[in-house]
Amino acid sequence: MRAVGRVVSEAATLLEGGFHPEHARRDAETLILHMLRRNLAWLIAHGDEELPDALCANYAAMVERRRRGEPIQYITGEKEFFGLPFAVTPDVLIPRPETEHLVERALEAASEWEEPRILDVGTGSGAIAVALACQLPQAEVTALDVSAAALDVARRNARRNGIEGLIQFVESDLLDGVAGVSFEVIVSNPPYVPSIDYASLSVEVREYEPELALFAGEDGLDVYRRLIPVAFAALVPGGSLLMEIGYEQAKPVSELLMDAGYDDVNFIRDLQGILRVACGRRPGRCPPADSRIG
Repeated sequence: MRAVGRVVSEAATLLEGGFHPEHARRDAETLILHMLRRNLAWLIAHGDEELPDALCANYAAMVERRRRGEPIQYITGEKEFFGLPFAVTPDVLIPRPETEHLVERALEAASEWEEPRILDVGTGSGAIAVALACQLPQAEVTALDVSAAALDVARRNARRNGIEGLIQFVESDLLDGVAGVSFEVIVSNPPYVPSIDYASLSVEVREYEPELALFAGEDGLDVYRRLIPVAFAALVPGGSLLMEIGYEQAKPVSELLMDAGYDDVNFIRDLQGILRVACGRRPGRCPPADSRIG
């Protein structure tokens, strides 16, 4: 038996020798609170409470995993996104705050249609599809992924957030699984990391997150080259394609969009000022005024 406060302080000291010493105390607290299912106020008030040896051993194992660089989200199995709780495993990317810009833009695009059909290509954890379905219960949302394991995680997250019946999950390489179906909005956070950047990635990303969801050829554009034209064919006239992109990819992605026939090509910046979301529209009839929401 050992005092909780002392155990956490020792863990923080150990984590100071890890990959993110600036987060050592926060990570130590996050792990103990996850294990005990308590909040920070409890930890502050109960620092002298003794922790059984078995729990001390469990906690030490979690701290060691973090010291070696494993993302804390994989250790706890949880990550919040767009105000919603999500389960995450090493089969899926950890949802990032910048991807919330993609969801916000997709909500704007979907608001132009009374009952939009929305397609999420490469859904991973289901973060985008679930966030959209929670905000748009009138929408028909389909989520695709080439990974069966990722789709299992996405289905769990739909159930967790109470909207399982609002999303159709399909195992598919890009849009192969929905051939012949049309959509008003297609959204995607595809792999876009250049393979030549492998060595420069952080240990957390390089060693723990799934390569299938990260890398897309030497320049990071391989999936865009495939996705952009097939998405154009699947969009209704006036429909929108929205994609997350990487650093300095706006120019080549813009060229790919325009070459494929999209108009109204534009980009959304993230909070760091980086062009993060690429937007393009299939030319043609815009939705009539009486079909717009609002």
